[in-house]
Amino acid sequence: MTPRRALPTAARVALAVAITLLGSLAPVATARAASAEVYEAERGDLTGVTVDSAVAGFSGTGYVTGFDEADDQVAIEVPDSPGGLFELTVSYRAPFGQKTASLLLNGAGSGEVVLPASETWTTAPAGRVLLRPGDNTVTVRSNWGWYEVDAIRLAPVGPPDPHQVDDSLVNPDADAPARALMRYLAAHYGRDVLAGQQDMSGVRWLEENVGKAPAIAGLDLMDYSPSRVERGATSSQIEDALGWDARGGILTLTWHWNAPTGLVDTPGKEWWRGFYTEATTFDVAAALADPDSADYRLLIRDIDAIAVQLARLRDAGVPVLWRPLHEAEGGWFWWGAKGPGPAKQLYRLMYDRLTRHHHLDNLVWVWNSVSPDWYPGDNVVDVVSVDSYPTAGDHGAVSGSYDRLVDLGGDRKLVALGEVGSIPDPQLTRAYRADWSWFVTWSGGFLTDGISNSLDFLRRIYRDDPHVLTLDELGDWKEAATATRCTAAWRIVNQWPGGFQAEVVVHNAGAVPLSGWTARWSFDAGQRVAHSWSAALTNDGDAVTARSLAWNARLAPGDTATFGLVGSGSTASVTPACVAA
Repeated sequence: MTPRRALPTAARVALAVAITLLGSLAPVATARAASAEVYEAERGDLTGVTVDSAVAGFSGTGYVTGFDEADDQVAIEVPDSPGGLFELTVSYRAPFGQKTASLLLNGAGSGEVVLPASETWTTAPAGRVLLRPGDNTVTVRSNWGWYEVDAIRLAPVGPPDPHQVDDSLVNPDADAPARALMRYLAAHYGRDVLAGQQDMSGVRWLEENVGKAPAIAGLDLMDYSPSRVERGATSSQIEDALGWDARGGILTLTWHWNAPTGLVDTPGKEWWRGFYTEATTFDVAAALADPDSADYRLLIRDIDAIAVQLARLRDAGVPVLWRPLHEAEGGWFWWGAKGPGPAKQLYRLMYDRLTRHHHLDNLVWVWNSVSPDWYPGDNVVDVVSVDSYPTAGDHGAVSGSYDRLVDLGGDRKLVALGEVGSIPDPQLTRAYRADWSWFVTWSGGFLTDGISNSLDFLRRIYRDDPHVLTLDELGDWKEAATATRCTAAWRIVNQWPGGFQAEVVVHNAGAVPLSGWTARWSFDAGQRVAHSWSAALTNDGDAVTARSLAWNARLAPGDTATFGLVGSGSTASVTPACVAA
């Protein structure tokens, strides 16, 4: 998280001026704006920084260096602009590792740009800027510091292509509530943004002070981590989730996963900070490299413990925007401390364990990183997201991260803000064509300090903006899911030493006909299916999937279909999950 500073009055005025220009600038297109222009940093107005030329490969006559204090910056003039929307690219060098720089446009906060580590001169996309006609100033301010800036490049933005996003989910057995949620999100993508708030205390504050509740509530499964439970931690987050669902809200969950073992537990690195890299000696790479190791088994133990809580939501018909292993590429959490390989492997392990073993078909899988090196793959991600914490009071569109995420998912994935400090101004996001699906404001001072998000700003976006959806505007987004529902009941028909016979009754418990059904369960003692009838059964280790056949796929409301099997091993008692087609 970057240091939080209030924007000066002049910057707030500049932001207001930019908003008033949104409508008038859209049609601007002139010959002068037809090609990209490069503006050299060494010709800018320098504050706390200097010009150097020691490292070859720069353009122009030099570059700007010495970003080592919070207010160090270079302000680069862009004269005589026709106005309009431009792509901003920064030419830089970051020899001391990945850094982040703050951006300002005409004195107003305009988000951040991530500068991946590079010992040679390279470029980084910094999103879009909305220039006014005439003179403009683009400022690069220190933020993390310890990088060098050569130049900026501005290229005009052409008309946008239509999004390629649809409402499909990566889990082919996703249940009806999850599919209903994805359909709702996809239908509003590119037109509306869903307001979200972390923690129920924040939701209550909004209701009391703004007069509106968010569409999405964010909760954290942190205190269900076994290494916290062992030390007396308790949680009511699932009860809160069930209550929020009963109000008609949408739920997103993250998991500050306390390391399974190796907690340092010294002052400043207490056991309850065990999700931080510095507070644990747990080595995720070593654990994943040896599936027979005790540490690998602890990973599975922890995932299984969280599965118990997620199953409570599944059984209650509650879909979840599930955002595990968030901010992995930052390295400050143990799941990202060993680089992209182990983080991706852990994510895929979790996906496999939760979907194929525990049949948690109520999850919409949200990945939380912009770097292609860290991306676990299209077949395990439904939504791509990023967390944004710019300077306090900077309501920029965060368009640079948005564009990178669109590229990451090939514009076939929804794009969301998993966490924000200052909320991007919806008027700016529309002007910048940053079509965020939702945002979730983090808890604490980000909501209440009056700087990150002023009360007037919150009231404007929650109450006055027709494209920001709140709880009262969601409608019955799960209506189709409740109308399409099935259950599956297991019973033992016969048993003998070393084997058993069972049957499963599938029941259409919804209000509309089913065109197909799938029952799934896992054996817990090494049992196997030797023979089956009236369904197509497949085994994958302990996991069993039974799909309807052509002749028994269609079930009218209230109808049932029965299939049977002969199993080997001890008599099994399972609870199948049913997914309606």
